Amino acid sequence: MTTTPASATFAPRRIALVLLAVIALTAVYIVGTTRSGGTPAAASTNTLGTTSIATGSPGPGITVSGKADVTGTPDTLRLDLSITAKAVTVTAALAKANVSADAVQKALSANGVAKKDLQTSGLNIAPDYSYSKAGQPRLIGYQVTQGTSAKLRDLVRAGDVIGKAVAAGGNAVQVNGISLDLEETGALVTSARDKAFADARTKAEQYAKAAGRTLGEVVSITENVANPTPDMRFQGKPFAMPASGESAVPIQPGSQDVSVTVNVVFSIR
Repeated sequence: MTTTPASATFAPRRIALVLLAVIALTAVYIVGTTRSGGTPAAASTNTLGTTSIATGSPGPGITVSGKADVTGTPDTLRLDLSITAKAVTVTAALAKANVSADAVQKALSANGVAKKDLQTSGLNIAPDYSYSKAGQPRLIGYQVTQGTSAKLRDLVRAGDVIGKAVAAGGNAVQVNGISLDLEETGALVTSARDKAFADARTKAEQYAKAAGRTLGEVVSITENVANPTPDMRFQGKPFAMPASGESAVPIQPGSQDVSVTVNVVFSIR
């Protein structure tokens, strides 16, 4: 009589159990990656400068864009100035420049410029030559240039502050330029979002009506915010002010726009 090994008897059962386990795991995966009703879950992504929100179920829909520009008044003036001093030696030229730079910085601080808004922006030391008619250079000393930049947040007083700073530095000061910027944009962006979305919805309702359909829920929203860039119209136009007395610089802040664009997908019924 032939005896069948126990391992041979249980082999088919083991194979059957393995197959059942694979089928069960596959079912769990499908259920876990699918919403109720069998709709795959939508993804939400975020990229620099763009916000994307995905909701609802895929299917027939309308994709529209909306845009809004909201105007604000610049709230910050960026001042860029430099101090130049010459002397026979490097040490003497640097000492002269330091005196003027220190006076300028103290004047800015005394007139409301916060320490965090005041920055040394550069230092350059170079030989100073004199040229004869024959074009031969002759070393006559050294020139030191120090840069200082500041943010002035009170635009009402900005012109007066610039005048005081220049007067403190004397004839060694040169204003290399100013720019106006709008830094506090939170409330403007909020207002622009509301208007941009309303613009998109109005377009979607019009298209749905024209197609004989009813506008449904929002499926996705993609947003792009364009913050204002500093107004550089005064940059690259250096000018000096006489040290004999203070003279307030007239400042007109003008306006800048914050722009929001949204792309919205609406379902239709």
